[in-house]
Amino acid sequence: MRCTDWPRVACDVHVEAAAPRVWRLVTDIRLPARLSPELRRVAWLDGADRPVVGARFEGHNRHDMLGEWRTVSHVVEVAEPRVFAWAVMDADGRFGGATVDPARAMASWRFEIEAEDDGVRLRHSAVLGPGRNGLTRAVERWPDREAEIVAFRLKELRAGMEATLRGIRELAEEGG
Repeated sequence: MRCTDWPRVACDVHVEAAAPRVWRLVTDIRLPARLSPELRRVAWLDGADRPVVGARFEGHNRHDMLGEWRTVSHVVEVAEPRVFAWAVMDADGRFGGATVDPARAMASWRFEIEAEDDGVRLRHSAVLGPGRNGLTRAVERWPDREAEIVAFRLKELRAGMEATLRGIRELAEEGG
Protein backbone atom coordinates (compact mmCIF):
# COMPACT_ATOMS: atom_id res chain seq x y z
CA MET A 1 0.00 0.00 0.00
CA ARG A 2 1.12 3.54 -0.77
CA CYS A 3 0.48 6.83 1.05
CA THR A 4 -1.43 8.06 -1.99
CA ASP A 5 -3.89 5.18 -1.52
CA TRP A 6 -5.12 6.83 1.68
CA PRO A 7 -4.30 3.90 3.99
CA ARG A 8 -7.18 2.78 6.19
CA VAL A 9 -7.52 0.81 9.37
CA ALA A 10 -10.64 -0.33 11.20
CA CYS A 11 -11.44 -2.38 14.29
CA ASP A 12 -14.64 -3.36 16.00
CA VAL A 13 -15.85 -4.90 19.22
CA HIS A 14 -19.13 -6.15 20.66
CA VAL A 15 -20.20 -4.13 23.69
CA GLU A 16 -22.88 -5.42 26.05
CA ALA A 17 -24.36 -2.01 26.78
CA ALA A 18 -27.06 0.24 25.39
CA ALA A 19 -26.22 2.53 22.48
CA PRO A 20 -26.79 5.75 24.48
CA ARG A 21 -24.24 4.60 27.10
CA VAL A 22 -21.65 3.78 24.43
CA TRP A 23 -22.44 7.06 22.63
CA ARG A 24 -21.65 9.09 25.76
CA LEU A 25 -18.27 7.37 26.00
CA VAL A 26 -17.21 7.70 22.35
CA THR A 27 -18.20 11.37 22.25
CA ASP A 28 -16.20 12.16 25.39
CA ILE A 29 -13.17 13.48 23.52
CA ARG A 30 -11.00 13.30 26.64
CA LEU A 31 -11.52 9.56 27.12
CA PRO A 32 -9.17 8.33 24.35
CA ALA A 33 -6.27 10.18 25.98
CA ARG A 34 -6.71 7.80 28.94
CA LEU A 35 -6.72 4.76 26.68
CA SER A 36 -4.46 5.54 23.69
CA PRO A 37 -0.70 4.99 23.63
CA GLU A 38 -0.24 8.12 21.45
CA LEU A 39 -2.87 10.72 22.33
CA ARG A 40 -1.92 12.56 25.52
CA ARG A 41 -4.59 15.23 26.09
CA VAL A 42 -7.58 16.77 24.36
CA ALA A 43 -9.67 19.90 24.90
CA TRP A 44 -12.59 21.55 23.13
CA LEU A 45 -11.87 24.87 21.40
CA ASP A 46 -13.99 27.96 20.68
CA GLY A 47 -16.29 27.40 23.68
CA ALA A 48 -17.53 24.05 22.39
CA ASP A 49 -18.35 21.41 24.98
CA ARG A 50 -19.88 18.63 22.91
CA PRO A 51 -19.68 17.16 19.43
CA VAL A 52 -21.64 19.10 16.84
CA VAL A 53 -20.66 19.47 13.20
CA GLY A 54 -18.14 22.29 12.95
CA ALA A 55 -16.97 22.09 16.57
CA ARG A 56 -13.20 21.94 17.02
CA PHE A 57 -10.92 20.30 19.55
CA GLU A 58 -7.19 20.31 20.13
CA GLY A 59 -5.16 17.15 20.63
CA HIS A 60 -1.62 16.67 21.87
CA ASN A 61 0.21 13.55 20.74
CA ARG A 62 3.48 11.81 21.43
CA HIS A 63 5.22 9.05 19.51
CA ASP A 64 8.71 7.65 20.10
CA MET A 65 9.78 8.16 16.47
CA LEU A 66 7.74 11.26 15.58
CA GLY A 67 8.13 13.23 18.80
CA GLU A 68 5.34 15.49 20.04
CA TRP A 69 2.80 17.46 18.03
CA ARG A 70 -0.49 19.29 18.27
CA THR A 71 -3.51 18.80 16.05
CA VAL A 72 -6.81 20.60 15.68
CA SER A 73 -9.74 18.38 14.74
CA HIS A 74 -12.99 19.46 13.15
CA VAL A 75 -16.14 17.46 13.87
CA VAL A 76 -17.46 16.52 10.42
CA GLU A 77 -20.33 14.15 11.21
CA VAL A 78 -22.61 13.57 14.17
CA ALA A 79 -25.59 11.24 14.00
CA GLU A 80 -26.54 10.46 17.59
CA PRO A 81 -26.29 7.68 18.72
CA ARG A 82 -24.71 6.10 15.63
CA VAL A 83 -21.82 8.13 14.13
CA PHE A 84 -19.18 10.51 15.47
CA ALA A 85 -16.47 11.53 12.97
CA TRP A 86 -13.72 14.15 12.87
CA ALA A 87 -11.00 15.35 10.51
CA VAL A 88 -7.53 15.98 11.98
CA MET A 89 -5.61 19.07 10.85
CA ASP A 90 -1.90 19.78 11.12
CA ALA A 91 -2.61 23.17 12.69
CA ASP A 92 1.06 24.03 13.28
CA GLY A 93 2.51 22.70 10.03
CA ARG A 94 4.49 20.04 11.89
CA PHE A 95 4.39 17.70 8.89
CA GLY A 96 4.77 20.24 6.11
CA GLY A 97 2.28 23.05 5.87
CA ALA A 98 -0.45 24.01 8.29
CA THR A 99 -3.92 22.89 7.25
CA VAL A 100 -7.32 24.16 8.32
CA ASP A 101 -9.47 22.64 5.57
CA PRO A 102 -11.05 19.28 6.55
CA ALA A 103 -10.83 18.26 2.88
CA ARG A 104 -7.00 18.30 3.32
CA ALA A 105 -6.97 16.47 6.66
CA MET A 106 -3.94 14.58 7.94
CA ALA A 107 -6.37 11.84 8.87
CA SER A 108 -10.06 11.25 9.41
CA TRP A 109 -11.36 9.25 12.36
CA ARG A 110 -14.76 7.75 13.05
CA PHE A 111 -16.79 5.80 15.60
CA GLU A 112 -19.88 3.90 14.48
CA ILE A 113 -22.40 2.24 16.78
CA GLU A 114 -24.81 -0.38 15.47
CA ALA A 115 -27.44 -2.29 17.47
CA GLU A 116 -26.57 -5.95 17.92
CA ASP A 117 -27.83 -8.81 20.08
CA ASP A 118 -27.44 -7.91 23.75
CA GLY A 119 -25.70 -4.61 23.00
CA VAL A 120 -23.96 -2.88 20.13
CA ARG A 121 -21.18 -3.35 17.60
CA LEU A 122 -18.69 -0.50 18.07
CA ARG A 123 -16.44 0.27 15.08
CA HIS A 124 -13.45 2.58 15.14
CA SER A 125 -11.75 3.54 11.89
CA ALA A 126 -9.20 5.92 10.46
CA VAL A 127 -8.09 7.03 7.00
CA LEU A 128 -4.65 8.60 6.61
CA GLY A 129 -4.58 11.55 4.22
CA PRO A 130 -5.10 13.20 1.90
CA GLY A 131 -3.05 15.87 3.69
CA ARG A 132 0.52 15.49 4.85
CA ASN A 133 1.18 13.59 8.06
CA GLY A 134 3.95 11.71 9.83
CA LEU A 135 3.59 8.81 7.42
CA THR A 136 4.13 11.13 4.45
CA ARG A 137 7.27 12.47 6.04
CA ALA A 138 8.71 9.02 6.72
CA VAL A 139 8.02 7.81 3.18
CA GLU A 140 9.69 10.88 1.71
CA ARG A 141 12.76 10.07 3.74
CA TRP A 142 12.81 6.36 2.81
CA PRO A 143 10.78 6.04 -0.44
CA ASP A 144 12.07 2.53 -1.17
CA ARG A 145 10.51 1.34 2.12
CA GLU A 146 7.03 2.84 1.58
CA ALA A 147 5.03 -0.41 1.83
CA GLU A 148 6.91 -1.41 4.99
CA ILE A 149 6.43 2.04 6.58
CA VAL A 150 2.70 2.12 5.77
CA ALA A 151 2.20 -1.42 7.12
CA PHE A 152 4.08 -0.56 10.32
CA ARG A 153 2.03 2.60 10.92
CA LEU A 154 -1.26 0.83 10.28
CA LYS A 155 -0.22 -1.89 12.75
CA GLU A 156 0.54 0.80 15.37
CA LEU A 157 -2.76 2.54 14.78
CA ARG A 158 -4.66 -0.75 14.98
CA ALA A 159 -3.05 -1.57 18.33
CA GLY A 160 -3.99 1.86 19.71
CA MET A 161 -7.53 1.59 18.37
CA GLU A 162 -7.95 -1.88 19.86
CA ALA A 163 -6.77 -0.57 23.25
CA THR A 164 -9.27 2.29 22.99
CA LEU A 165 -12.11 -0.07 22.07
CA ARG A 166 -11.25 -2.42 24.95
CA GLY A 167 -11.28 0.50 27.37
CA ILE A 168 -14.61 1.81 26.09
CA ARG A 169 -16.11 -1.69 26.29
CA GLU A 170 -14.92 -2.13 29.87
CA LEU A 171 -16.29 1.25 30.94
CA ALA A 172 -19.61 0.72 29.16
CA GLU A 173 -20.13 -2.78 30.51
CA GLU A 174 -19.09 -1.84 34.04
CA GLY A 175 -21.15 1.33 33.95
CA GLY A 176 -18.00 3.27 34.98
